[in-house]
Amino acid sequence: MTKQLSQHTSATVETVDDLAKLANYSLMDTLNSDPDATTNGDDHRARQVFSGHYVPVKPTPIENPEYVAHSQRFFSELGFADSMAQSADFISLFSGDISQVPEPMRKVGWACGYALSIFGTEYIQQCPFRTGNGYGDGRAVSVLEAVIKGKRWEMQLKGGGRTPYCRGADGRAVLRSSVREFLAQEHMHALGVPTSRSLSLYVSKTETVQRPWYSEGSNSQDPDQMITEAVAISTRVAPSFIRVGQLELFGRRARKQEHPQAMAELEQLMLHLVDREYADVIDPQLTNAEKVLVLAGEFRSRLTSLIANWIRVGYCQGNFNSDNCAAGGFTLDYGPFGFCDVFNPQYQPWTGGGQHFAFLNQGVAAERNFLMFCTALSPLLASEPDYLDQLQQLVNGFSAEMQAKMEQMWAAKLGLGTFNAALFDELETLMLQTPVDYTLFFRELSALPDDIGPLKKSFYRDLAQAPAGLEQRWSAWLTQWQSLLDSNVVDSSEVGSTGDTNTQARSRDEISAQMKAVNPKYTLREWLLVPAYQQASVGNYAPVRELQAVMTQPYAEQSQQVEDKYYRTKASEFFGVGGCSHLSCSS
Repeated sequence: MTKQLSQHTSATVETVDDLAKLANYSLMDTLNSDPDATTNGDDHRARQVFSGHYVPVKPTPIENPEYVAHSQRFFSELGFADSMAQSADFISLFSGDISQVPEPMRKVGWACGYALSIFGTEYIQQCPFRTGNGYGDGRAVSVLEAVIKGKRWEMQLKGGGRTPYCRGADGRAVLRSSVREFLAQEHMHALGVPTSRSLSLYVSKTETVQRPWYSEGSNSQDPDQMITEAVAISTRVAPSFIRVGQLELFGRRARKQEHPQAMAELEQLMLHLVDREYADVIDPQLTNAEKVLVLAGEFRSRLTSLIANWIRVGYCQGNFNSDNCAAGGFTLDYGPFGFCDVFNPQYQPWTGGGQHFAFLNQGVAAERNFLMFCTALSPLLASEPDYLDQLQQLVNGFSAEMQAKMEQMWAAKLGLGTFNAALFDELETLMLQTPVDYTLFFRELSALPDDIGPLKKSFYRDLAQAPAGLEQRWSAWLTQWQSLLDSNVVDSSEVGSTGDTNTQARSRDEISAQMKAVNPKYTLREWLLVPAYQQASVGNYAPVRELQAVMTQPYAEQSQQVEDKYYRTKASEFFGVGGCSHLSCSS
C-alpha cells in the first residue's frame, strides 16, 4: 500500500487531461502533409501517395477493448500514474478512439511513407502500384507527440487500422504478435539495448481476423492453416519513428526529380531527424551540408553499437530491411525476431529472411542499411564534391568500426580487457560442436567456474556421447581463459591501495560482477512466449504479466521458482516446431 501510494503521489500525469497539456506535434507542424489527403483523416483506402511527409489519418478503434498490460516501468519514467492505464479515456485513446480527446490533443493522427531496400537493393515490386508510392505505415498510426520531463516522445498505435499505405490489408495486428512486441520492447530496454518502448496493450473482446498460422506441433516452414485471432493494439513509443527507408523515399524522389519540392522535402526531413534524434550532438550553427556529415557519423556510431548489443544478448532481428531500421539508431519493428537458444551464427527465426539477416550477419546487413542511409542523403551534397567524398569515407569505414565494436563486446562477455582472437575462435568452434545454449553458457561462465562442470548446464549434448577429445578441449580452453583473467586479477584488498587511479587490475568478484552485467540470465525465448500468448487468447493475462515481470529484470538473480521455470535449455520437443523454432511472419 505504501509503495502504491508513493508511486501515485510522485506521478505528474494522472489523467488524459494532464497528458493533453504536454502535447506538441512537431512532425505535423513542421513537415508537409500529403496535398491529396483529406483534412479530416478519413483516408483508409490503399492509394498512391506522391509527395508530402505524412498523411493525416484517423485510427480505427478496436471493438470493446480490454486491458491486457501496461509497462509500469515506463509509466514511472514518464511520471504516469499506473491507474491511468485502466481508465476509460486512456483505454479509448490507446485502443484507437481519438474522437473525444481533450484539447490541445488532435482528433487526427498520421501515417508516413517510406521506401524499401533489402540488403542494399532497392525494391518497388512489392508495392501494388509497382512505383514504390504505396509503401509506408500500413497499420501503424501515430496519435500523439508530447514533451514529457523535457524529452519528446511519439506514441504510435500498432494495429490501428487501414491507412493509404495498407496495400489492401486490414490494418490490424493480432493479440499473438502484439504480446510478442509488447514484451520484447521492454525486455530489450531492460537488457540495455536501445529500443522503442511499450506503453500499453489492449485486446478486443469481440473483433477478430483470419491469419495463416501453424497447427499445433507442425514442423512446416510455412503456416499450414488459417486461424481466427483477436485483434489488439499495442502502443509503442520512441523519440521519433523516422526510418532509413523514409529517408530513402525522399532521397529517391530528389535524385529522380519526381516533383518540384522533392529536394526541399528531403532537406526538411533530414533537419527534422536532426532535431528529433540528434539535437544534443549536432550544432545548429552548422551548414546543412555539414549537418549531413555529422549526422551520418553519429548514426554509424549508434548503428554499430546497436548491432554489437543485439549480438551480445543473442537477439536476431530476422527482417532487417531499411524500412525496419530506425534512423535514430535503436531497435524498431519486432516482427519475426528471435533470441538464440542454441548458438548458431546462421540462426534466423524468419523463414522468409534468408541468411543475409542471420544472427552473426547482422553487422553486414547494418552496413547495407547504412549505405542506403548515406545514398538517400547524398543529393543534399550534390554541389559539394568534397563532402560527398567524406560521406563515402564514412561508408567505407563502417566495417572497421563494426569489427571494433564486436571485439569490444566479445571481450566484455568474456571478462577480458582486450579481445583475444585465438581464444575466441576456439570458443566459437567449441560452442558449435557441442552445441551450447548461448544465454546459459555466458551466464554460467560469468561465475568464473574452476572447471567445466557448471558450463555443462548449457550444453545440448552429453559430452560422453560427443566426439573424442571434446571435453579435454573444453577444459584446455577454460584453463587458457582463466590464465588470461588471472593475469589481470589482484586481491580485492589491494585494489586501489597503490593510489594508481588508472590501474586495470580487478578482483575476481569485480570481474564476475562485470560479466554478469553484460551477460543476461534471462532472455525472451519463443518457447516462453508461446504459452503466454496462448493463455492470453483465452482471457488469461497472468502469464503475460509474469513473463513481463521476469524479463524486465534480465540480469537479476530471481527466485528459485523463476530460475527453475525460465533459466533452462530449450526442450527437445520444441525444436523444429513452427511458431516456436521459426516463424513465417508475425502479424
